Amino acid sequence: MISLSAGVFEFGNLLHQKLLIEAGLNDGARYAARCNAPFYNPVVNPDVDCAVNARNIAATGTYDCGGNCTVAGRVAGWLPAAVTVDLNHLVIAVTTDPTTGLANYHSPTTNVRVVRLETSFTYTGTSLLNYLGLGPITFSAAHEERYIGW
Repeated sequence: MISLSAGVFEFGNLLHQKLLIEAGLNDGARYAARCNAPFYNPVVNPDVDCAVNARNIAATGTYDCGGNCTVAGRVAGWLPAAVTVDLNHLVIAVTTDPTTGLANYHSPTTNVRVVRLETSFTYTGTSLLNYLGLGPITFSAAHEERYIGW
């Protein structure tokens, strides 16, 4: 009974950490999808880096880690360096169907851009996994958002 209870607790902890990581990627991707080019322009705003800020938001919950981005915020052991940000993951041409006149995307521009954040995290957990011979579990997560800008 104790082993069963410990297993349920550990699985719940693993699931909770995965959900926190997915929520972080969602938050970071939403920020990156709205971080527009003039705001990101290093000449106009030299202190703004959309990719770095999105990484920090994903892993710590804030764009500014207080100068110490090596401390995990959402999940112990998951740092901003583990998050990959692709601000130009997909560039999709806006086209119109000649028979229906419908566009595949509603956009004032000729292309639609998609940003993507992804990560991989190794859950080591407690000794129950090692006791059962399962070892560490690695899971991956990603989130994509259509670029909107502010």
